[in-house]
Amino acid sequence: MEYLDRKLRQYTQGEVYPFHMPGHKRRLCDIFNPYEIDITEIHGFDNLYEARGILMEAQERAARLYGSGKCYYLVNGSTGGVLAAICGATHKGDRILVARNSHRSVYHGIYLHELSAEYLYPVMTKEGIAGQITPEQVEEGLREYPDSVAVLIASPTYEGIISDVEGIAKVAHEHGIPLIVDGAHGAHLGFGHGFEESAIRQGADVVVMSLHKTLPSFTQTALLHINSHRIQTKRVERYLSIVQTSSPSYVLMAGMDACMRLLDEEGDRLFGAYRSLLDECYRRCSSLKNLRVMTKGDLTKEEAFAWDDSKILIFTGEGMTGKELHRLLRERHRLELEMESVGYLLGITSIMDSKEGMERLAGALHSVDGAYTSRSKEGVLEKKRWEGLSGMYQRKERGMQLHRAVELPVLEVDFSEAVGKVAADTISLYPPGIPMIVPGERITEELLEGIKRCKSMGLGVQGLPDLSLNRINIVYF
Repeated sequence: MEYLDRKLRQYTQGEVYPFHMPGHKRRLCDIFNPYEIDITEIHGFDNLYEARGILMEAQERAARLYGSGKCYYLVNGSTGGVLAAICGATHKGDRILVARNSHRSVYHGIYLHELSAEYLYPVMTKEGIAGQITPEQVEEGLREYPDSVAVLIASPTYEGIISDVEGIAKVAHEHGIPLIVDGAHGAHLGFGHGFEESAIRQGADVVVMSLHKTLPSFTQTALLHINSHRIQTKRVERYLSIVQTSSPSYVLMAGMDACMRLLDEEGDRLFGAYRSLLDECYRRCSSLKNLRVMTKGDLTKEEAFAWDDSKILIFTGEGMTGKELHRLLRERHRLELEMESVGYLLGITSIMDSKEGMERLAGALHSVDGAYTSRSKEGVLEKKRWEGLSGMYQRKERGMQLHRAVELPVLEVDFSEAVGKVAADTISLYPPGIPMIVPGERITEELLEGIKRCKSMGLGVQGLPDLSLNRINIVYF
């Protein structure tokens, strides 16, 4: 029998180097014993939802560090912040313009406030990842739906794609509405040394960011920034107290404060050293012959406004799948990456990565690259089958709004009975995690064929009612 605490201890004491979240990379574990500081709202330690003392000061320090008007600690991750931002910026029944490559928490917010959601579809890059949302798309969407009360996009995305936040904010503000940016993967931006500016300083009205993804902070820690009068702070505060636990962890909040202090006191040095390590890693990987590490030059202006190179995307070429490469890196080189897809791997780096770790990654890739002696017909076949999956992400006809579809009775049916019916669940391929279909949209033959191909390739499809992946929930009305 395995116990979680013992398995975690065994993992952390091993030789595996983490190119995955959280961003502390297990290198700040000696700051304090979590059991020694695990308290509740006792005298002298404030209350997160009515902060007047030490927690108010901590949040004010975070606001100054990032340059926002107001900052809130989040102990339920960016998910809690996204829910509070959506609910605080809208009223039930409103219309909202949303990037379709949004995190599932966005769809939960749409459901909770029974919103009419109109979707902005990012371009799919030649690499098979979701690209940017453009100001022109937002302008077109707001002309078509002038009663929209807010715009919401994700920037940077999981793979580091950055949209023109400043341009999109300008469009939204010209229409008199706020821009909400899910910047969960961008808490490290805005600290110079070749990293892009934060959405906070580019005109976004609300920015939600996960500290734990790319900075040295505990999993589940995040920040919500409000930067304009277009958002009613009291409404956001009300929803923060609703969607988050009534017993916020002082361990998590202490970790956030320690992270903010580290950035304030040593950020310039840490980001400078980090930039040097990243640049050297990319330099070494530029000579790979079969594998390829993506650079900004691989993206066109149409695909991305900018790109965050802290995300290391490793493409395998025709001779190997991402799953095969990850297995080799894990078993032979003791490297654990964040995500594997059919044709690429994603590694997440941070200011806490070590020189030894970055050198191990570059060296491991060269080792695999050098042994790349023959092309796998199976790998090539899977790549070609993967290329045919793009139809899953095409626009779907809407049968009804999401919130209505979620509330209606559900019927589980075989795939053969589902074409043309209204989906009752969000179905996504993880990775990359973009919804292939959301409740209220009509199921297509292309979607079902894509799911079958994903199953045959061993990819993770989420949202189907059973493990057979041959049945699907539809709205019964």
